[in-house]
Amino acid sequence: MNKRIITAITKNVLTALLYVILTGTTGIQGQVLKNPAAQDMIKSGIDNIYSLDFESAEKIYLKLESMYPGHPVTLLYRGMMTYWEGYPLLPGSAGRSSFESDLRTCIQLCEEEEFTPEYEAEITLANICARGLLLLFYADNDMIMNVIPLAVGSYKYVMRSFDLASSYSDFYYFTGIYNYYREAYPRIYPVYRALAALFPRGDEKKGLTELARAAESSIFLRAESYFVLSWIYNGYENDFLKSALYGKILNDRYPANLLYRALHIRNLLLLKRYGEAEEIIQKYGNKSGNNFYNSQLKVFNGILQEKKFRNYPLAKQLYEEGISELAPIGSYANEYTAYAYFGLSRISGMTGDRTGQRVYRKKGNDLADFKNVNFD
Repeated sequence: MNKRIITAITKNVLTALLYVILTGTTGIQGQVLKNPAAQDMIKSGIDNIYSLDFESAEKIYLKLESMYPGHPVTLLYRGMMTYWEGYPLLPGSAGRSSFESDLRTCIQLCEEEEFTPEYEAEITLANICARGLLLLFYADNDMIMNVIPLAVGSYKYVMRSFDLASSYSDFYYFTGIYNYYREAYPRIYPVYRALAALFPRGDEKKGLTELARAAESSIFLRAESYFVLSWIYNGYENDFLKSALYGKILNDRYPANLLYRALHIRNLLLLKRYGEAEEIIQKYGNKSGNNFYNSQLKVFNGILQEKKFRNYPLAKQLYEEGISELAPIGSYANEYTAYAYFGLSRISGMTGDRTGQRVYRKKGNDLADFKNVNFD
């Protein structure tokens, strides 16, 4: 299976599955929502993790572990903390081993224990959440041999979510994802039409409606619904304004989250709202201590120098530095590396370097998920 189709399905989709289990189920023997104190702790913990406040998130984890020792929900919560604390989590990251161990153990617990029919929704969610976060990690890092068996085994649980939608409103996120991507992906990439034909039909309009419903009414999947809507409207629908709207909601709610801040800056640059983008960059600078985010800022500053200030030599320098700094991060950084190559291609064209213009454009196209998102 091609990496592009795997990434499209998992990159902005399956990470959200984790949050449902954390907020709607305790796995095998009960429901966290039966315990108001546990429910409040989990909701606060999720906000802390999204806000990169891991000290507070850790305190909540310890309380949950004391209440539910060895429980799948605590394993998922800890895996979630590891993922975001190590962002971007790479194959060589120190936390990879514990991350995989926690989620694999969660899957094993959910599939080996017997459960009564009334717990089917909870167990299905627990299983697919752990699978989903693992798939996100593997797909983002181009670990295809890890993705394929896990994705094949997860499909039946995704499809089962259609029958369980009445159990949790959050399921509209999953049904929306399937309905939209089943039709939109082969439309954008015709080479996959034959493969898509093997799966039940979807409905793009219905999928977007379901995702919007999840974003508006779901307490626990709001962030992920907004994120995937921003992604869809940016790359598939070419509606940069709507994409920016959803990205701003995320940035306003979690201003310390580097993924959402980068998304917001990118959307502003695509709308040519250079002053607003520059203000955010200047306000936060590269104080995060996160090399990936700091490298993204190099590319964003390159776009500002090229587009706003017409300082092409400095823009070229920033693009080249950004590409160099993003290289150790690997395929996780492909999107932003592509933006830099697109910029170098434009600058080469302006200086009459036709060979450079073609070479850089090809490099950008080879890395980009969406060739139309190029800042041309």
